[in-house]
Amino acid sequence: MRLVVARCAAHYTGRLSAHLPTATRLIVVKADGSVLLHSDGGSYKPLNWMSPPCSLAVLDPDDEAAARGVSAVWHVQHTKSDDRLEIELFDVLHDTAHELGVDPGLVKDGVEAHLQALLAEQIQVLGAGHVLVRREFPTAIGPVDILARDAGGRAVAVEIKRRGDIDGVEQLTRYLELLNRDPHLAPVRGVFAAQEIKPQARVLATDRGIDCLVLDYDALRGMDDVHARLF
Repeated sequence: MRLVVARCAAHYTGRLSAHLPTATRLIVVKADGSVLLHSDGGSYKPLNWMSPPCSLAVLDPDDEAAARGVSAVWHVQHTKSDDRLEIELFDVLHDTAHELGVDPGLVKDGVEAHLQALLAEQIQVLGAGHVLVRREFPTAIGPVDILARDAGGRAVAVEIKRRGDIDGVEQLTRYLELLNRDPHLAPVRGVFAAQEIKPQARVLATDRGIDCLVLDYDALRGMDDVHARLF
């Protein structure tokens, strides 16, 4: 990764045209070829950028640009389109390159797989007397996250999402239609479980006889004592 702090101006042409007047900015050149211009504000979003695949050529300024104080011109050309980012550099205040290596990527905490494992370990969250039958219970259209039985022996199918929306309810509905065709399981009760359930999803689930369960990830991990809360 190359980091350049410089007084610069930029012109973008292609599907749209944009211009950045002269100011001091951070220019980031990544190993994948992308080039990004950042100001000292605006959070994470660059002011302008070129996404890969693209090529970078560093050219000497022409006479007119040199007369304005331009020391170098960067031409960033997209490989598959006419989009071009032209950066005029005036004063370069900082220019370093760093080898970052391969990044393992973001590991999200509290993803659906974590919630499924925790709920399977603490199946009593569904209610007293519930027992786990199986995680990833197979059906012809995909696995149900959890199959359990309640205190009365009735089968319970649980679909788990981080954020519960209408699509999740529709998915569970399809699973229930298949599971209820199996005489060894029917009747099967549905539970839609998520850290957050949208109002529209809750209304649809209730209309279809599906119970909704809001999961507290910290409580499932034992990091939040729900009995010690004031509210």
